[in-house]
Amino acid sequence: MKNKNRSLKSEILLRLIIPVIFFVSIETVLSYFVTLHYVDQTYDRWLLDSARSLMQEIKYQDKKIVAEFPAVALVIFKWDDLDKTYFKIIAEEQGIIAGDSFVPETFDENADWSRPNFFNDSIRGEPVRVVSMLVPRAGSQEKVFVHVAETLNKRRGMMIDILLADLVPQIILALLIGFYLFKAVNKGLRPLRTLAQTLSKRSPGDLSPIPEAHVFLEVQVLTDTLNGLLARLGAVIVSQQRFIANAAHQLRTPLAGLKLQAERALREDDLSAIKPAFIQIKNSADRISHMITQLLVLAKSGSIDGAFKPVQVDLRELARATCIEWAPKALQHKMELSYDGPNQVIPVKGDEVLLRELLANLIENAICYGHEHGNVRVKLSRHPHICLTVEDDGPGIAEFEKDKVFERFYRIPESPGDGCGLGLAIVKEIADLHKAPLFLSSSDAGRGTRIEIRFDSE
Repeated sequence: MKNKNRSLKSEILLRLIIPVIFFVSIETVLSYFVTLHYVDQTYDRWLLDSARSLMQEIKYQDKKIVAEFPAVALVIFKWDDLDKTYFKIIAEEQGIIAGDSFVPETFDENADWSRPNFFNDSIRGEPVRVVSMLVPRAGSQEKVFVHVAETLNKRRGMMIDILLADLVPQIILALLIGFYLFKAVNKGLRPLRTLAQTLSKRSPGDLSPIPEAHVFLEVQVLTDTLNGLLARLGAVIVSQQRFIANAAHQLRTPLAGLKLQAERALREDDLSAIKPAFIQIKNSADRISHMITQLLVLAKSGSIDGAFKPVQVDLRELARATCIEWAPKALQHKMELSYDGPNQVIPVKGDEVLLRELLANLIENAICYGHEHGNVRVKLSRHPHICLTVEDDGPGIAEFEKDKVFERFYRIPESPGDGCGLGLAIVKEIADLHKAPLFLSSSDAGRGTRIEIRFDSE
C-alpha cells in the first residue's frame, strides 16, 4: 500500500501547537494544586479561629468542666449560607461536654497535640474538614478536646472560581496562539506554493534559473539547489545537442562517399572496374563502423552524475590483456608494442569497459601516428601514484596543438590516417569521469608523444 505523504503545514502546526497544549495542561494541573493548598490554608485558619472561640467558653466549676453556650451564640456560630458547621467538646473522663456526638475525631495515636490537627472525614456521607485541638489545662488534670468540622462547599466554590479565572484566559491565549500559528505557517509556506506554481507554468525547454526575489533563506537553499540542477541539465542538453550535431556532420562525409561509390559500381558492367568501388565502399563502411563505435563510447563516457557506478578493477590485468589484443595490429604496422608493469594486482575504482577503451584508444593513436618500425611503450607503475603511461616515438604534437587535440572531432592538419578526431576526446572524457588527471608531454628522447594518466590508490 502506498504511504500517504504527510503535509508540511500539518507537521509544523502539530509540532508548535502540541507543546502549547502540553504546557497549558501542565500549568493548569500546577494551578489546581497550588490553589488547593492556599484555599485549604485560608479556610483552615477560619476553622481554627472557630475552634479557639469555643475554647474560650470552656470553664472549670465545682470540679467539673463546663461549656455553656447561649442559643443565640450557637446560631451565630453555626450560621453559614453555604456550609454546615459542627463541633464537639469532649473530656477524657467526663465525656461529651457540648456539641454533636457524631463529629469525627482523629485516629492518629501519635498525633502531636501541641498544635492543631487537621484531617478530612465525612459526616452523614458528606465530606468535611475537621480540626482537633487539646485545650490547655486550667485548674484540671483532665484532658479536654475541641473538634470542629465544616463541609467543603465554600472551598470548592473558591477553587472553581480561581481555576476558572486562571484557566479561561489560558484557553483563550492558546486559541489565539493556535490561530496566529495557523496564519503564520500559511504565510511562511506561501513561497513554496509560489515556487510550485512558477515551475508548473514552465515549458519543458525552459531551464533558466528560478528567480529568488522575496524568498526566505531556507527556501533560497532549495531554489539554489534547483538552479544548480537546472544548470547541470542545461549543460548536459547542450553537450548532447552539440554531440548530435557533430556526429551528424562527421557521419555525413563517409555516408556520402559510400553512396557515391555505390552509384559508381552500379554504372559499371565490368567486374574489374567495379572492384575499386567495392574497396572504397568497404573502407567507407569500416570508417563509419569505427566512428559509430567511438561515438557510442563517447556517449557512454559522458554519463550524467550518478549514472556512473565504479567497481574495483585490476588495472595490471586490464593493461596486459589490452596490449596482447593490440599486438597483432602493431605488427601489421611494423611497430613494436611493449608492456612494462609490476607483477602484483593494482586495484582502481572504475568501469572496466571504459578503462579498456581508454587504453585501446591511446595504443591505436600511438600506432596510427607513430613511425614505421617505431616503438609503442605501455608502462604501469604504482609509486608514488598509480600511473598508466603510453609513449611513442612518432613526430609528436606541437605545443600549440596540445590543448586542441582533446576536442571532439579535431584532427591535426595534414596528419596521416583516416581518423575522425574522437580518440583523444574519448580518452579525456573517460579520464575525467574517473577523476584521473591526464598529462600530455614529449617522450624522454625529445620526440614522440607521452600521455600519462594518474589514478587514486584503492
